Amino acid sequence: MTFKPNPVRRAREQVETQLREAILSGAFRRGDKLPAEVELAESFGVSRTTVREALRALASAGLISKTPGANGGSFVQVVDHQSLGVLLGESMENTLRFGSIDHEEVARVRRLLEIPSAALAAEHRTEKDVELLNYIIACQKGLTVESPEVPRLDIDFHTAIAEASGNRVLSSFVSALHRVTRPVLFLDLSPQVGKATVAQHAAVVRAISDGNPGAAAGAMEEHLNYLDTVRRERQQPA
Repeated sequence: MTFKPNPVRRAREQVETQLREAILSGAFRRGDKLPAEVELAESFGVSRTTVREALRALASAGLISKTPGANGGSFVQVVDHQSLGVLLGESMENTLRFGSIDHEEVARVRRLLEIPSAALAAEHRTEKDVELLNYIIACQKGLTVESPEVPRLDIDFHTAIAEASGNRVLSSFVSALHRVTRPVLFLDLSPQVGKATVAQHAAVVRAISDGNPGAAAGAMEEHLNYLDTVRRERQQPA
């Protein structure tokens, strides 16, 4: 397959986008080995470091796996619900960018999905799910509101709850919605707001860990109500 440099996109983005399209279109099938890094670098007209960054992103999305060694390389994986979330996010990001939908509409859909998602997580969570959620909470407690890790951990938290629900389609949508809107960036993350948010996250996790769907849904609703209040206050004229 022939790849062409695209000067409009950033170097890593053009490599990642074209390889993803090739995989999802079937040009590369499950188990196929991608061209070597040096070959991809020459095709795209970029450095091998840029190619590695793009391949790392594809691996995180579940589209490829990387095998070390002389006979290793990058191999195409099954397209699963995690990669579905990436695709949904990209489509949503484009519609947001061109004004076809707005962030408020997305926020409403998040509410419709995340409250029942928390209830389902309380019913179907595994010990591994609870361990991951508690780990995320511990990481959040150890950060200040200025940390660049705050948005990523917020995404990880809500995505982990959706994963724990046992519904992969729901997980894909929740992940896509959070990765595109990154709601924490629209809040006034003062130390007080940051502390309250983490406390609310912890309450959701406790209810999920206890296997209490009603309490989990209620804790998530309380959390989302709080975020809406903070966001409205932030948007009011000084």
